[in-house]
Amino acid sequence: MDVKDIIKEENLVYKKSAIITDNTMHYCPGCTHGTVHKVVAEVIEEMGIQDKTIGVSPVGCSVLAYNYLDIDWQQAAHGRAPAVATAINRLYPEKYVFAYQGDGDLASIGCAEIIHACNRGENITVIFINNAIYGMTGGQMAPTTLEGMKTATTPYGRDVKLAGYPLKITELIAQLPGTCLVTRESAESAVAVRKLKKMIRKAFENTGKKKGTSFIEVVSTCNSGWKLSPVESNTWMKENMFPFYPLGTMKDI
Repeated sequence: MDVKDIIKEENLVYKKSAIITDNTMHYCPGCTHGTVHKVVAEVIEEMGIQDKTIGVSPVGCSVLAYNYLDIDWQQAAHGRAPAVATAINRLYPEKYVFAYQGDGDLASIGCAEIIHACNRGENITVIFINNAIYGMTGGQMAPTTLEGMKTATTPYGRDVKLAGYPLKITELIAQLPGTCLVTRESAESAVAVRKLKKMIRKAFENTGKKKGTSFIEVVSTCNSGWKLSPVESNTWMKENMFPFYPLGTMKDI
């Protein structure tokens, strides 16, 4: 029996989640955001919490996330998603509140907000997309840009004498007492996507159990900012990002 026969016999149908709208995505071809959106939508649908979920998206490539996931959304100022998510959760403690942020947003201008929200143990989920660059505004250096990595503002590569070291903010967050789940995942393969979905599901379940802050970093690509094709970007990520930002769960209470 081949795969087609198995699918027919089991009545298996691959289809788009009902949470995802029909709007055309603005993300560049090969961007990791679309895959993460898909996973988040599937988790919300499978848990049956569409009417109980509130997302918070700030400034950056993810600013238009409300166009693609049919849930309640609130936009936040640059870096302020954890603060806004905190307020929403305290006003509506029965809701599943999550912040969706990029590295330039969360690790730079929003560093204070995310550190203190996690330290307080706010009952929210944070999904952190780390592609080591400011993708929307022209490919400038971000706090997570690797040493020697070329960007629009580091054309000769990041020099730690001038710009300091790349920030491993997830390792810092794992030390905070308010966090119940801290993990670093990716989405470049089917296996990675399945594990990411498992972690996002666990994070939302933690929110339902009021366990504190769940933090999920997704090491991602930005082929337009990196000036590489989608396939080349995946290879570059594996060879350069993964060694510095190793995948795995750092905390799971």
